[in-house]
Formats: sequence, structure tokens, C-alpha cells
Amino acid sequence: MKKSLQMIGGMLFLSLFLLSGQVYAQETINGTVTDDGGDPLPGVTIVIKGTTKGTSSSVDGSFSLNVESLPVQLVVSSVGFESQEVAVSSSSQEVSVALVEGLSLNEVVVTGNRTKPRTVLDSPVPIDNIGVEELRGSGQPDIQRMLTFTVPSFNSQNQAISDATAHYDPADLRGLGPSRTLVLVNGKRKNQSAQVYLNRTPGKGEVGIDLKSIPTAAIERVEVLRDGASAQYGSDAIAGVINMILKKDVEYSTLSAQTGITSKGDGFNFGADFNSGFNFGNGGNINMTLGYYTQKITNRAGKFDVVNEDYGGSAPNPGDYPGGSTDPDYVQDLAVHDSYVAWATEHPDANMTVGQPEMEQFDLFVNMSHPIGKNSEFYSFNGYTTRTGKSFAYYRAPYWRRDVADALFIAARPEDFVGYQPTFETQIHDNLNSLGFKLGLGDNWIADISATYGSNRVAYTVNNSVNRDYLADHGTSPRTFHPGGYRLSNGIGNLDISGAVSDALSLGFGAEYKKEFLTGYQGDPLSYYGAGSDSFAGIKPEEAMDESRYNVALYAQADYDITDDLLVAIAGRYEDFSDFGDNFSYKASARYKLADKGAIRASYSTGFRAPTLHQRHLTNTQYIIVAGSSEPLLQGTLANNHPGVVALGVPSLFAETSQNISAGITYQINRNFSASVDIYQIKVDDRVLFSSQISTQDGNLDGSDPVEQILIDNNVVAVQFFINAGDTKTTGADIVLNYDSFDKFRATLAMNFNRTEIDAITTPPLLQQHGYDIFDTQEQGLITNSRPKSKIILNMSYDVSDFTIGLTNTMFGEVTITPPANDNTAQAQALSSKVVTDLSLDYKLGANLNLSARVNNLFDVYPDKTNANTNTAQAGTRFTYSSEVQQMGQFGTNFRLGFNYRF
Repeated sequence: MKKSLQMIGGMLFLSLFLLSGQVYAQETINGTVTDDGGDPLPGVTIVIKGTTKGTSSSVDGSFSLNVESLPVQLVVSSVGFESQEVAVSSSSQEVSVALVEGLSLNEVVVTGNRTKPRTVLDSPVPIDNIGVEELRGSGQPDIQRMLTFTVPSFNSQNQAISDATAHYDPADLRGLGPSRTLVLVNGKRKNQSAQVYLNRTPGKGEVGIDLKSIPTAAIERVEVLRDGASAQYGSDAIAGVINMILKKDVEYSTLSAQTGITSKGDGFNFGADFNSGFNFGNGGNINMTLGYYTQKITNRAGKFDVVNEDYGGSAPNPGDYPGGSTDPDYVQDLAVHDSYVAWATEHPDANMTVGQPEMEQFDLFVNMSHPIGKNSEFYSFNGYTTRTGKSFAYYRAPYWRRDVADALFIAARPEDFVGYQPTFETQIHDNLNSLGFKLGLGDNWIADISATYGSNRVAYTVNNSVNRDYLADHGTSPRTFHPGGYRLSNGIGNLDISGAVSDALSLGFGAEYKKEFLTGYQGDPLSYYGAGSDSFAGIKPEEAMDESRYNVALYAQADYDITDDLLVAIAGRYEDFSDFGDNFSYKASARYKLADKGAIRASYSTGFRAPTLHQRHLTNTQYIIVAGSSEPLLQGTLANNHPGVVALGVPSLFAETSQNISAGITYQINRNFSASVDIYQIKVDDRVLFSSQISTQDGNLDGSDPVEQILIDNNVVAVQFFINAGDTKTTGADIVLNYDSFDKFRATLAMNFNRTEIDAITTPPLLQQHGYDIFDTQEQGLITNSRPKSKIILNMSYDVSDFTIGLTNTMFGEVTITPPANDNTAQAQALSSKVVTDLSLDYKLGANLNLSARVNNLFDVYPDKTNANTNTAQAGTRFTYSSEVQQMGQFGTNFRLGFNYRF
């Protein structure tokens, strides 16, 4: 099959070049686009109606478009304006178009359709088209938080005390997990991150996209497809697709800066970026973005009652010592105990740091294109991001680390030992490079050949720590460790051909080849000596890896306008992976126009998600001493093909599959007001789960059942693994209402309501027979209850002279903290809905300078405090708010100032 696919791909490429070599007679259309006030509009899309062929206006609003013959009908559109159709019958005709501000139903979008661009109204699936100014208006510092406070179905929050996860912030659509949202940049697949989320956070066990690596200043708009799209784009597009469209041609160079701080006086941040465009060659353009961002930590650590905290046991009893109260060991132990109590009294927060990590980031993005001849174009975009970060592990209080105190390594006397707090530091590099050719095959057809390379690498450093085993064996230990890291990269080749067979029928088809690489880098030897560096053990030689796989795909889509009002579309995609097999996904969708004001739309699709290389090959373990064993035993995460995992009956990973059904209506009631309602249901079968820990059930690993014997035979005391075992169903609704007076007042009310249920957990027979729970209720809670079940965003703005006042209320719905499984004393806690209010003020100081002030979370709203009886990690003591589940973060009120200068 693979050879057949490669042969088909070769034939497609050959056909393409033969077709592109044909000579066509050309006519050139020249024109300009302005707003209704006569000011030029750059970046406006001009396409030949019914085709994918088009161009965009330059900085002075001018455009030039080559066509095979005349007459033609042009469609002219831009974000925030009503689209217009213009008939052109002669090349001598100077086309002049004045666009009028209008609502979004007439904006052209490119996501979700592989045949030709369509307007939001024409699309048979729901698509949000969000301009960068709307994103920046949220006042948030990065694209993840901007989307969180702009798109109701999108969620992402910083996760404190979560090792490397704290530096990525898992993000998803519709609560379906980070790995089920496909992210594109200029329509090309963005590489996944190097980090798999192993801590108890939303998205645990999954791999997402490093959205922090895409600077907002480089983005023109974001298109969010709220529908399954595996039939068009392949793996991961189960919940939807996010397409970041980069700036291509700009009228001005722009310098922006913003700074902020919380009402608690922490979390200081500063960001600056520069964006500019310039021409090169004969009609080419380059857009360049430089960015810098830095942030300091926030700290929302909880406090505890000294009486209720365990400081290494009760005070020593002199009766337990041979010499009584004068025994030197008693005197020493009493002094140490008293020092513990004194330390805890002075540090009621246990010296914890719970909040956002430190971060410093640099960005460089370049987007360019150049025409080739009359009918083709070369394009390329390239991005590089590097950032460093520092988060914190649990503070190692002195009563937790008596062995380190007694070693007299950090302090001269045990009673002088005050503990230590390890830091978890990362260095992350992300780059994305793509180049391609768009070749016009006459007026009605276009071919796109491209090659894309993406890479994400994370390197770990643990500071202010010790290796307790090495300290015990040698009397000393390093304080800094380099535990290794990971790198994920992929190379993708695409051929996409689309065009119109007739006015009614449009086709799109193509091929893709992708190769992925995952490398795990060994840590320094002392980082994995014994149990490893305290807080995070290094990657051992046997855990380092260099894995790869490839896949090939063919897809096709047909859109047929049965009438002017009724559109029917079908799509299918066949994909074959070298490590698990193949998949065929399909989609059928339809749209019926309600005059020119609205449409009814519906779709049904199947989809899939390939297990990531991380889920298949990751091993992350540490050795511990177990009573009755002559040697240390392993515990931790073992690879899917590890002999111990295979012996437990865990099958080789294969693709998740999904069924997605949606229906909705969109309607522009008048020029000022539009509304849309969409409902959906997404079933995911054989979902890849990160299992609960499998270990002895009676506390004694003695081989009393076959599972224990398998653990003993493989020198493993406890194990977690990835397994296709979950069937889930997500149902929900999206509602969007837009109002724009096109004078002073604008308002948007956007809502998402959703619910995820687990229909089944499939346990391997051996584990099921002996009563082992591979995915306990606490793990299930991260799927069903860790993201808000509703989110409502009301955004309003009002223009007064040169001022714009904005007010946004975001209601985050309920989430639930699920207590540990098999703990009869613990209780679940529902965290009630919260409303976060943001206030903004913008002032235009002349034509080119804009000043802004923001107050995010005006009323200093926090999640509900976590009840101690949830029995989750340090609930009610070190963590005031849950470290696992929350709605909108724990920053409190933030104040921000900024400016934007155009020149």
C-alpha cells in the first residue's frame, strides 16, 4: 500500500508540472480598494468568484490580478467590512471598490474547505474569524489567554507546581484535550510540542501545541473551525481547527509595548514587538515581526495551622533514650524538633511558591511572497522562538528532609537546617519553516506545492536541590542538575490542487507525506543516580530515545451548489501510518441559504487521532527501595512496548476514532445585528488514556496474584502506561450574537455549553479479572470535570471622540475537584461559576499613536478555595486554590498599560 501511495503521489506531482507548463493568454485587472471614507485598505482579499484564484491589496490599497479571459466577477472582502462583487469586462477598466463596515457573515475564510475560500455565511460549518485587534483588546499577554477570553469553547490556564507543564499551559477546544485540536499556521500543520503532560492537570497524558511560540504581533487574524475536520486535514482535527493567518502586507511599521502587574504587586510583565513590511523584487513583499516578553512569578500559596501540621512527629520523649533528658541524642532531637516548630511558625506558607513561572521569550517571524510570472507565486514563512522559564517544586521543609539535615551538608547543625525549594527550569526552542509555490493552472485551478519543517525542544535544569541517595553514599551532592530533555520535529510535504469544474462544482484533492522524530536526551549521571535529583529525576540511558515514524495521505473534497441556496459537500481522506496502520475518514455537510441574510447548516463526519510518539515510546521512572527486595525497583511510566506492560495485556497503541455531528443556523437580522446557534455531539472511541498507577493492592508486593508476579518478574513495583481504553461523548452548543452600530457602540455575546461523559473504560482481561482499576475516578474527573461546562463572554465597546471604552464580562462555569479514588473520607467539591470583569480604555493621540490602559479581573475574583476534605494534594494548606482544576487562573486583578505607534 505504501508503494502504491508513493506512486500516486509521484503521478500527481508529474501531472502538476505538466499542467503548469501550459501557456495561457493573460489579461490583467488593476484596481484600488478603500474604505467608505476614501482611505486605502491594505490586505483586502480579491478573488475570482467561484475559484480559489486571487490576490490582496497592497499598502496603498492597489491590486493587480491576472486572469485568463474576461469578463469575470470579482469578490472583494476584508475582516470588518461587507464584501462586494464587482463585474470586470475589460482590462482597460480601472476597478475602484469602496468597502463599507459590516458584520462578519460576509468575511471570506479559508479554513475548513479544501476547494475554495467561502464567506462565513456560505460555509456549511461554523467558523469564527477573529482579527488581531479584537484579540489584543482582551488585554491578555499571550495568544493562549487572548483566545481564552475571546472564544468560549477554548480554554487554557497556567498550571502551578506541574514541572514542565507549567511552561506550556495545556489548551483545548470543547474540553476534548490538547491533542484533539489541530493548529495550522497559514494553513500548514504546526508541529506538536516536545512535552507530554504527565502531572495532574487538564490534558494529563496528552501532547498539545506550543501556542506560546506564535507571537500575536505576527498574526493578522485567527480562524477557528468549530467542527471535526479529519477528512480534510488528517489526525487531531476532532474538536476543531485553529488557523493562525500571518500578516502579509502592512501599510505601516508598528512598534508596540505593554507592561503590567497584579494588585498584589507581583507578576510584573513587559512585552514589546515590532512589525514591518517592505517590498522586494518585482511585486514581492516581506512581513517581519520581532518580539520580546518577560514575566515575573506570582505567588498565591496557602497557609496552614501549626497545630495541624506534622513536623516530623511528636516531640521526643526522654523516656525513649538511655540517658533520659540528659542523653545527647535526646538533646539533639529536641533541639531539631523545636527548630522545626519555630520554622513553621515563622513560615505559615511553608515557603511555597504557587503561581505563574518566570519567563523570558524572544520571537522572530518572517512571512514573504513573490509572484512568478503572470499566474503563480512563491511563498515562505519562518518563525523562531526561544524562551527560558523557572517554576518551583514543593518547598522541602526541614521536617521533610531530616536525612539532609543530619548529613550536615547544607547547614552546620541539624537544628540550623531550614530546607530548600528546588526550581524546575526550562529552555524551550521552537521553529517553524515553510516554503511553497502556488501555481495557477488557468483561471479556475490552482496548485500548491509546499514543504514544512517544525521543531520543538525542551531542556530541563533542576536548581537548589540535592540527590539524597548520592548524599547518603558520598557525603556530598551537586545542587544543580541537568535531567535531560526532549525534542519533537516533523517534516511535511504537501500537494494541494483545487478549482472549479463549473459554476456549481468545485473540487479539491491532494497528497501529504509526513515524517516525525522524537528524541529523548539523557540527563547528567548524578541527576538519575539512585532515586535521582530531588523533585525531578533525570532521564536514564535506557530511557533516552530516538524514535521516528512516517505517514502518507490522500484526500479529496467536492462542493456542489445544487442551487444558489443549497450547497452539498463531501470529503474523504485515507492515511497510512508506519507504526500502527491506516485510517479512512469522511465528511458530509450541507448549507441552505435563507435569502442573503442567513443559512442553515449541518455536517456529519468521522475522524481520528494518531497516538503520539511520546505516548508510544516514553519511559520515565525512578528507583525506590522496597522491603523484601534485594535491589531497588522501578516505578513510573513505562513505554507501551515494555515487556512488563505487554505482559499485563496492554495492546499496542492504535488510532482513536470519532464521530462528529453538528447543526446550526446563522442569520444577519439587519446590517447591525447577526446571530448564530450551533449544536454538536462528538463521540471518541478507544481514547488513549494515561493509566492510574498499577501496584500491589494489599501493600505487600509478594506475588499473591498474577499481576504482582508480572511486576516482580520485571523488577517493577508500580507502573503507569498509555492504553486505548476510553470511550467518551461530548455534547454542547455554541451561541453567538453580534451587534455593531458602525458609529459608536459594538457588542458581542458568545456562549458555549458542553458536557463530556465517559461511556466505557476497557480494561485488559488480566487486570480486570484481579480487580485492578486502570483509570480511577480521580483520573476520570480530569476528563469530565476539569474544564468549565459553560463559558459566556459579553464584550462591549463605546467610542467617545478619540477614546474607546471597553467592558468585558466572562463567566466561567462550574468545574469539580474529584477526590482520590478509594478514599471514603474524601468529598468531591464543585467550584462555583465565576464572572471575571475586564475594563479597557484606549486613546488615539493623533493619527499614529494609540495609548491603552487595562484592568483585568476588575473585582479581584478568584476560584473557590479548596476544601481540605477533598484530600487532594495539600488542599487547604499549601494550596489555597486547587493545583489541579480551576477555571480562570489565580492571578487576581491585573493592571496593564501599553502603546502602539505606527510610522
